[in-house]
Amino acid sequence: MAVSKAVLSIANLSVVLRRSDRDHLVLDGINFEALPGEIIAVVGESGSGKSTLGATIQGLLPASSEPKVSGSIDLAGLEIVGAEPRVLRAARHSLVRAVPQDPMGALNPTMTIRHQLRESADGDDSFIGDWLGRVGLENTKAILDTFPHRLSGGQRQRVLIAMALMAQPKVLIADESITSLDLPLRSKVLELLRKIAREQQTAILFITHNLVAAASLADRVLVIYGGRILELGRMADVLTNPGHPYLAGLLATRFDFDTDRTHLLPTLPVERMRLADLENVCCYASRCLIVRDKCLNSRPQPTQLSVSGHTAACFFTDLVKSSADQLRSTEVWPMVTAAKPVEALRLSNVRKSFTSTGPFGRRRSQQVLESVNLSVALGECLALLGKSGAGKSTIIRLAAGLLMPDGGEIFRIDNAPQIVFQDAAASLTPWLSIGEQIGDRLRYLGLNKAERLQKVGRALEMVGLDESLMSSLPAGLSIGQCQRAVIARAIIVPPKLLLCDEPISALDVSLAATTLNLLGEIRRRLDMAVLFVTHDLAAARIIADRIAVLDEGRVVQQGDPDKITDGFNVPSMGSVLAAMPRNQASTSGPDL
Repeated sequence: MAVSKAVLSIANLSVVLRRSDRDHLVLDGINFEALPGEIIAVVGESGSGKSTLGATIQGLLPASSEPKVSGSIDLAGLEIVGAEPRVLRAARHSLVRAVPQDPMGALNPTMTIRHQLRESADGDDSFIGDWLGRVGLENTKAILDTFPHRLSGGQRQRVLIAMALMAQPKVLIADESITSLDLPLRSKVLELLRKIAREQQTAILFITHNLVAAASLADRVLVIYGGRILELGRMADVLTNPGHPYLAGLLATRFDFDTDRTHLLPTLPVERMRLADLENVCCYASRCLIVRDKCLNSRPQPTQLSVSGHTAACFFTDLVKSSADQLRSTEVWPMVTAAKPVEALRLSNVRKSFTSTGPFGRRRSQQVLESVNLSVALGECLALLGKSGAGKSTIIRLAAGLLMPDGGEIFRIDNAPQIVFQDAAASLTPWLSIGEQIGDRLRYLGLNKAERLQKVGRALEMVGLDESLMSSLPAGLSIGQCQRAVIARAIIVPPKLLLCDEPISALDVSLAATTLNLLGEIRRRLDMAVLFVTHDLAAARIIADRIAVLDEGRVVQQGDPDKITDGFNVPSMGSVLAAMPRNQASTSGPDL
């Protein structure tokens, strides 16, 4: 990495946003610099302020939140804070580009991929197909002539990565840019980002909840919580010697390929009180296991822990290791209550193809599923694995009745199964509050308003969301918070069949563990069948009774999680397993 003047310099940055008729301090005193060619990982839980930081740098905070921004953002010599809209537009065109967190919401549904890439390339489409190939997309000609809704979540995400990189910006903000990708594609994209940073001297802010990916890519890591930087330093220093109980807790709650399947996963304590809006207090104090009176009476400032510049904002860095040791889980999974297997979902010889219109009105048909056979029983969880674009989400939509098969039979025990979509934010109605959408399923239960509010509050608590978000619109929530709200909506009236399409892909390690614990408990206690689509082998092994592998439109392998993951007979899944060092297998949390 070249040593030169910072291309991004942020000083004392604070952001106040108005949500639910209240002002919230979302970023508080942010200070750091990024050099040309440097990759900085920005890690933290959902709602910690990571995406707000990225949006502020781009000048893209929503006007509806009445943003109040103070401090300084120097972007390649241009001051962003207080800049005129035309200046910000010019900066977004030539200086800073972003890979947004929501791939479907970021693409225009009425335009082909070719037209959208051409716009990003200022009308020059001579090299756009090459960039699609560089991010691991095959059959680029067909992809260029299709519309976003015809692509999988992973394919859409790679299109956005190509769109951002081809502009060769000074600063790239990659906001959860690999969440929809399987491990081989993830490795390919990470290598491409590393190459772009070095060759084009692009500074990259890699916003992520995935500490494994962050560790493999970034030069430095910035740990954020409650809008404040709690830890900052070289990646190797910070992850091997965490100086704050928050990061130590995130590392302790990781799950991997060797995690004990008989016990619930360890998780961080829930936030008992929002302290981020208070000036003279540690914002993590209400969750901290080593909290002292001093933490509630004064704000800890960054303390230097090493000569390399590793800092942590904690008064008691010597006690950090003991806080992580207290998170070990000893609780075993509850027993399944079903006396005998009862099928909740069965797909028999199911086929599905899609037809698209190419240049000159030519119609082409693509076979996505061919003779798929699988079943899930009440109280059972079946994990469905396969590479990105294999048709996993198509199976979810067929199982839900949102698509009709071209052939074969589908049986479901519940005519109203609940589904947790991969694009959680897109599945929420933007003009209805979170409380209204979760409570909508209670309409026919004969409950009064107080009883409905109580049940909604309990559902929010189950997925780790504060009741104060009940009156918020989806736009006021992070993607991870939206995903948890969708899960709360699905389980507030427990269905017989729950369909989950990548339900933990946008969640940090602790919240992913919390979600797996929640789904594991309720399906066992309520005899609920769960079809769990994922590319996370570690999560599949923990949550599922059986694993099925989808390849080239067929279910080609099924079996016990421990036995099947010892050796896949499908080349694409074998490459995933081969790319996974033992004790570092999870795509959601590391073992470093």
